[in-house]
Amino acid sequence: MANATGSNSTLFRGMKIMQQIAEASRGLSIAELVELIGLPKPTVHRIATQLEEEGYLLRGPDKRFVVGEGLKRFALNVQANQSVGAPRHAILEKLSQEVGETCNCTMLDGHNTVYFDRVEYNWPIKIDLHLGSRLPLHATASGKLFLAFMKPSERRRLLTAITLSQNTEQTITSIDDLEIQLKQIRKEGVGFDNEELLAGMVAIAVPVFNQAKRICFTVAVHAPTSRKSLEDLRRCVPALRRAADALSASYCDEEE
Repeated sequence: MANATGSNSTLFRGMKIMQQIAEASRGLSIAELVELIGLPKPTVHRIATQLEEEGYLLRGPDKRFVVGEGLKRFALNVQANQSVGAPRHAILEKLSQEVGETCNCTMLDGHNTVYFDRVEYNWPIKIDLHLGSRLPLHATASGKLFLAFMKPSERRRLLTAITLSQNTEQTITSIDDLEIQLKQIRKEGVGFDNEELLAGMVAIAVPVFNQAKRICFTVAVHAPTSRKSLEDLRRCVPALRRAADALSASYCDEEE
């Protein structure tokens, strides 16, 4: 049972492989994983293949490994776990009461954003976007934030690989036009959705950074246009930023 516990265990090695792949901005080859982790090539190949078979990793046509659906579900469940997420949810509840609208946290999931925490404000008119909802990057406030803070080459590669669907008359479907908007979003640090995902809904979002100053998730507020305009929501930016700072501190505490 020498390999059952400690840093030499198969479990530990598998976690290290998944960690490296999750933190990378692109797929990693077996050779790159060997260099990063310092394990023999046959060992890395065997463990990575097992993780692929279980759905935790996905191997692309270029033979590089990326995060698989199993690992994405695992990450979402960890984020949504009540004991881990209680401080975050409390911050979100306070924000929702302050701005008087539904608030949520979203994270990047491949070509989409995904809701992993949400506080519904008690209004008769509600927008049904439940936990686990996956939404397009180019048509959402949070999604455009993730795009804006990507490396330009990474963003361009992603945008050319997906279809910029026309969800409403307001949706931007031109990469060049979207790039202009993303430049301004990065400068302001505020993402917005002006009825681009759903007609009659507006939203704004701000980034939550980790200790490495990388955007790890977003905090956002949305509302029907019958109740608030985009300019009304923009007045909520100071409250959103205070919540983002508190969420960042809570996130960093959990990481330590």
